[in-house]
Amino acid sequence: MRHWLVAGGIVEGPDGLLLVKNLRRDGSFDWSTPGGVIEEGESLVDGLTREVAEETGIVVSDWHGPVYEVQVTATGLGWHLRVEVYRALAYSGDLSPADPDGIVVDARFVPPALLDDHVAACPQWVREPLVEWLAGPPEQPPRFGYLLAGSDRSSFVVTRT
Repeated sequence: MRHWLVAGGIVEGPDGLLLVKNLRRDGSFDWSTPGGVIEEGESLVDGLTREVAEETGIVVSDWHGPVYEVQVTATGLGWHLRVEVYRALAYSGDLSPADPDGIVVDARFVPPALLDDHVAACPQWVREPLVEWLAGPPEQPPRFGYLLAGSDRSSFVVTRT
């Protein structure tokens, strides 16, 4: 079983929530908060700061969290994903995506009224926790769990645990 540690960042600005547009291997797109896989030997917060800067041009100088955690297990595909999501308290810079991985192709602050449309296509384990957290951040960081069955994106069956 392959294990990934991923960090996600909630960055709120005057124009809305910072989202990135991701180009997937099958040519499809979805929007999510910025973040990514934490490299070996890198602290979670340092990795998150690096990922957000690479993907958006925004440099976060103060994080709070984690504000929630997500775990996804895809036994049939042989992987487990653990995501810690942090909230930016202070940041600087201008939007200028330069993702070295070539996945993020756009970044923008999305107004609350347009958020649902933007995140509709992202995976359930990304969309549900984000939308629930934005509806009213709880006092204690919630944990979300998902089981994933299927062999490709078109056939995935996702069960929230």
